[in-house]
Amino acid sequence: MNEAAILQKRHAIRKYSKEVIDQDTIRKLRQMIEACNKESGLHIRMYLQEPKAFQSFFTHFGRFSNVENYIALIGKPGEKLEENCGYYGEKIVCQAIALGLDTCWVAGSFQRKHIPIHDDEQLCCVIAIGYGKESGKPHKSKPIEELCVAETKMPSWFLDGMRCVQIAPTAMNKQQFQFTLHQDHCVSVKALSGKYSKIDLGIVKYHFEAGAGQAAWKWKD
Repeated sequence: MNEAAILQKRHAIRKYSKEVIDQDTIRKLRQMIEACNKESGLHIRMYLQEPKAFQSFFTHFGRFSNVENYIALIGKPGEKLEENCGYYGEKIVCQAIALGLDTCWVAGSFQRKHIPIHDDEQLCCVIAIGYGKESGKPHKSKPIEELCVAETKMPSWFLDGMRCVQIAPTAMNKQQFQFTLHQDHCVSVKALSGKYSKIDLGIVKYHFEAGAGQAAWKWKD
């Protein structure tokens, strides 16, 4: 199953069972995290059977329950930190889904004090992982025409990329970004507004790549 098909199965799950993640799944996730850290320079870490970060009023307000496993997206402060956390975080999400896990991006409804970081690091957000008590459901999305501008006729690979972008998780599901298809078939995307828009930018870039595949296109700054 390719990445785009795997991402179609992704739904935000907030309620988890007590089932322990098996060791083979943990090993494969660690391998993916190590590969992402090596490629990106991030310091992503996985926490298992550690419930403290999700034991507060805020997590109950966010309707989370039994979150004991999560991935912390951490790196050194910099202009691209949040975007990279979004991109590589969603890459790890794709692997987690392929391994049979459920996931949920969490930006505010957790206690940061229970996730230790070094003085030269910044914690952007976390991704809850585990076996959900619920199956989840697709979120509503804006039509493709509201998410992009095309300077030329949209080829099939661009439409495939945008369809995958439509299902990407974003803060409050606001989809505050805009893609542009340029006449030379290069693609650019910009964040519009919002507190977590740079994280969202990385997530949607990963989704576009997964959907568009290896067609003759490239990113344009």
